[in-house]
Amino acid sequence: MHLGAVADDVTGGTDLASLLRRAGWNVVQTLGLPTAIPTADAVVISLKIRTAPADVATSMAASAADALVSAGAAQIFFKYCSTFDSTDDGNIGPVIDVLLRRLQTGFSIACPAYPALARTVYEGHLFIGDQLLSDSSMRFHPLTPMTDSNLVRVLGRQTRSEVGLVDLTAVEAGSPAIANRFQELASRGRRVAIVDAVFERHIEAIAEASGGLRLVTGGAALGGALARAHHARHDTRDHGKNLRIHAPVAILSGSCSAMTLSQIEHAAGSMPTQRIDPSKVINDPAELPRLIEWACAQIRHGAVLLYSSGPPDAIRAVQERLGRAEAASLVESTFGSIATALADSGVRTFVVAGGETSAAVLEALRIQTLTFGEELDPGVPWTASLDPSGYVFALKSGNFGSREFFAKALEAVL
Repeated sequence: MHLGAVADDVTGGTDLASLLRRAGWNVVQTLGLPTAIPTADAVVISLKIRTAPADVATSMAASAADALVSAGAAQIFFKYCSTFDSTDDGNIGPVIDVLLRRLQTGFSIACPAYPALARTVYEGHLFIGDQLLSDSSMRFHPLTPMTDSNLVRVLGRQTRSEVGLVDLTAVEAGSPAIANRFQELASRGRRVAIVDAVFERHIEAIAEASGGLRLVTGGAALGGALARAHHARHDTRDHGKNLRIHAPVAILSGSCSAMTLSQIEHAAGSMPTQRIDPSKVINDPAELPRLIEWACAQIRHGAVLLYSSGPPDAIRAVQERLGRAEAASLVESTFGSIATALADSGVRTFVVAGGETSAAVLEALRIQTLTFGEELDPGVPWTASLDPSGYVFALKSGNFGSREFFAKALEAVL
């Protein structure tokens, strides 16, 4: 195995797996720690740890890394979101700390940049397009509001390690200069360094310089570049060729990102659409059965869209009433119940928006492993279940996909 990856949520794992496949690798993604590591060029273990308690997140990440190392992984990659989604308690920093100890290595990097999706890092500050992260819609994220764009500072609040910076001057000088900067920072006691990256060529140079690191951390773009930089390309023309997308399609959205809200608005006029109100679900025992009955009736005639997504003010109101963790758990269990009922009605194609929602749907359907087909949109591949077989998914991180994303998914149906 060339690369063993630990992803902090499901949709981030599929994004990484898609780029590894595009680089020419056979890739398998597991949902949670499997009983046995599959045989592949790369294995991505997707965990639900982005907002888990830090002790739970670090324990799960360490177990996943141990399993990948035992299976022969040459390098470990810890994948998190290109918007560095986390709180001051973690979990990016705590997971990096435990993986450094587990792998008995003294230095790693943190590079969330994803230039193809307009996520860039300059002087340690993360930008979304031309906005600082703290000025973007991510400042309103219901679980991980990002109000500080200085990643050296953000990571420094989460980790026990000293955090350094590989600035753009070193990155522009190329991979030897980047590698020298790694060594310099390590010699000064820095155990992890934020790395600037503005263009795709920067990601390629960083990957080239990272070949000797036992642990690398970052966004999916860096994972894909590692595959291109250090390992032979394989022929994947037959990989995923039997992935067939059949009607009907159930679209389930728990993401509250600005892009997902735009995608829902675009799709709402073209299919039956139902908003899930968490307050109604918790207050009225008949509400969830009503939603299930509606979805199963509508799916007989074609695609259906159910969403709990809403603007920041509406989400805050629900969280204030129910509590942040309780509201999230309620939404996830609701989507899990709806997905199970739809599967019992014969649905085998699901398009899901939001990492937590995707994890809830896959868990409800008892999906263990996924393989990959072509991308529906950049960072969002079609995936097919291997265990159990027969399901097809497009699992979308909140900010990913074009405004026409849901409509494009329907156009792909045979």
